[in-house]
Amino acid sequence: MADEHRQDPAGPEETEDMLSSEAPEDLAARVSVLEDELAAAKDQALRAAADVQNARRRAEQEVEKAHKFALERFANDLLPVLESLERGVELADPNDSTIKPMRDGMELTLKMFGETLERFQIVAVDPHGEPFNPELHQAMAMEERDNVEPNTVIRVFQKGYTLSGRLLRPAMVVVSKTPADKPDTPSIDEQA
Repeated sequence: MADEHRQDPAGPEETEDMLSSEAPEDLAARVSVLEDELAAAKDQALRAAADVQNARRRAEQEVEKAHKFALERFANDLLPVLESLERGVELADPNDSTIKPMRDGMELTLKMFGETLERFQIVAVDPHGEPFNPELHQAMAMEERDNVEPNTVIRVFQKGYTLSGRLLRPAMVVVSKTPADKPDTPSIDEQA
């Protein structure tokens, strides 16, 4: 391979004289070899450029993912605070005039908290009444229900959350199942 890339020490005029003294068959063979080398060099250059472009694209994607999901740990730490605030609002009696200012303040804080989470693409998964989705929900129990389609979320123990479309925490739910006296309806895999 070293011979393929060897340069002729002769200058352009000497090379021209040498080429004109060679037989036409030798010149044709030499031209063919040089054309093959040129094609191989062009192919190598294209492959190198494609490799560089692919590496650049992968690096950009990794940086984008790092920016997108850098909040994951922080968001996971904020969720219990959000839920505690929600429970406080739920438990505060709206008819009690002595705690009304506190409840109003908690509701405003909760509203601001929710808006802030949405700005950072942290979205609640509250699937009550929706079909069970194992990618977003975690079934904690199943209950027999006549009046609800099987595999429907009938209760939410804990809301789930997504961060930029990726699951941050699944919603913990209770799922309906067909009563024992109607075994023909399909149900979710209870062993999962």
